[in-house]
Amino acid sequence: MTITFRPDDDTRLALEELTADGTPVSRVVRDALVEAAARHVKVRLRTEAQTLAADPDDCAEAAQVLRDMESLRAW
Repeated sequence: MTITFRPDDDTRLALEELTADGTPVSRVVRDALVEAAARHVKVRLRTEAQTLAADPDDCAEAAQVLRDMESLRAW
């Protein structure tokens, strides 16, 4: 797959900085996309966790599971 884009001034400056050491533009773009996707997943998972933590039904179920597991705990 080939992707073409028109960088704005900020993007052009960023590319100049990131390729100053000879790193190819394609490598910089691939790395940036992978890093952006990883950040996106972290934000999505954090949001899901916060939603679950605020859900009273889910909290009640988690508390019940902990109570049930207590009886299995080795002393």
